[in-house]
Order: sequence, then structure tokens, then C-alpha cells
Amino acid sequence: MKVIVLGAGAVGAYYGGQLARAGHEVWLYARGENLAAIRERGLEIRTSEGSSMVQIGATDRVDDLSAADFAILGVKSYSLDSIGPVVQEVAAKVTAIVPFLNGVETTDRLLAMGIPRIEILGGVTRISVARVQPGVVERRGQFQSVVIGELDGRITDRVSRIAAAFREAGVDARASNQIEKELWQKFVFIAALAASCGLSRTPVGPLREKPLGRRLLQRAVQEVVDVARARGIPLAADESAQIIGAIDALPPGTKPSFLLDLEAGGPNELDILSGAVSRYADEAGVPTPIHDTVAAVLAPPR
Repeated sequence: MKVIVLGAGAVGAYYGGQLARAGHEVWLYARGENLAAIRERGLEIRTSEGSSMVQIGATDRVDDLSAADFAILGVKSYSLDSIGPVVQEVAAKVTAIVPFLNGVETTDRLLAMGIPRIEILGGVTRISVARVQPGVVERRGQFQSVVIGELDGRITDRVSRIAAAFREAGVDARASNQIEKELWQKFVFIAALAASCGLSRTPVGPLREKPLGRRLLQRAVQEVVDVARARGIPLAADESAQIIGAIDALPPGTKPSFLLDLEAGGPNELDILSGAVSRYADEAGVPTPIHDTVAAVLAPPR
């Protein structure tokens, strides 16, 4: 398959590199020092198994990106608007846009940009990967999973083929007929973890070891579950317990990317995490005091 990657930072570059290693034709849309490094040396992928170099196409000119089978959208949510014109042009050349952005509002944002609904898929990935320097990405941990789905719940040939391409690249990938539910399940996890660790400014380990810290995590999880159910998302009866179990399984030193962004002092995803929880809660009439507090206290000064 031919694949375009929009956003060759951490997630996009890693998956693009792995797909290229599996024999697929991949082009990265990159900029600046990252682009220069990839063009000069190739893309370096580091994992616990070792390091490998991948020679891969890279450009900062959208005109260089020809027709493809699908495009991975791997930018941070706060960068989506800035890359919007590029997404619009690429959408006219590919059969599917696969967003790997955090949050549950990406489809609506792409539709607002004029991307036809038929060209948008739902995408969920669970992976810990970072760009450690220009042209170098590092996967931290063993897990790397991808779920792809049509927005209307059908299992089509294209989602099956895309999932198969990721499996060929060594990724635990599958097609789903409930992609909205999958998106919300991840959202519960990341929004609650981000809110709790961001508010306390601590990794997950010290937080969950203290009774009040654990209560904070539990209530942050339950609030998002309540909002999801109010919106008709069919989460399991024990969804909250499952999410807390997943949080308990994290290494003690785990810091969500939201906390890392807070510590770095740059842009962060507060608006699409606790901010979104609060907005949806207002619409549904559901109380969410934890996420309301996080959205108010951690909002950047204007």
C-alpha cells in the first residue's frame, strides 16, 4: 500500500517507519531539522530490541504527495488547525484519513475543515513513543496497538486492508465495528490520567499510592464514564474498574504526555481532555467537578 504520514513527530514517524520496513511505500510530511535529518540519514527507530535505520521519503511540499491508499494524521491536537490546509489537499488524493489524535472531537474538527465524512476513519492507537532528536524516534515499552473503524460501524475492505498493513509492520492491529466506543474508552483513560497527574504534578505511582490520590484517579475516571454514558456510548458496566486496573498496571514513573507538556511550558491538550469533558458535561447536565477544576486551574494565562 502507499501511505502518507502527516505529522512526522513521534507516533506518525514510528508507524510510518515500521510500515516502510514492512515493504509499503511511505512518504512523511515533515519540516525543519526533522526533515533535514530524515533526508540526510534516514529515520532511526529505537526500541528495547535495538536500533534500526529506515530510508523513507520525506518532504515539506504537499505537491510532492501523490495519490495514496491512506494517510496517517499524527499531529498533536493543538497543531491540527495549523496543518489543516495540508490535510485538505491530501484528503483529495487519498481514500482514507486515519487520525491518531487524542480526544473524541477529531472527526467534528475535520468535518469543519471541509474534509468529506466518507474520507474520515476512526483511529485509536496505544503506544509510548517519543521523538528524542531530529530523525530519531524511540518506542518505550512493548505495547503498540492500533484500532481502525468506519464511522458508521461497517467492516469494509479498506479498514481490513489498513489493519492488515499495520499487522505486517508488527503492530497489534484490528478493525472495529464500534470505533466510537473504542475512542471513548481510550478517552476515559487519558483524560482521567492527564487530569490527575496534571493537577498533582506527579507521576502516577506516588499518586495512586496515597488514599486521596487514588480517590482523585477514581473520581476523574468515573466523571468521564458518566459523560460517555449520558451521550449514549455503550461502555461496559465495569468500565471504571477496568480503567483503574489499566492505570494500576502502569509503571510507577509513568507521566502522561499532558504532564510532560505542562512541565515543558509549551502548548498542551487541556482543551480536548478535561476541557472537552466539561463541555460535554454541561450539555448533558452531568456534574464533573474534578475536570471542571482541572480545566479552570491549568488553563494557560490569556
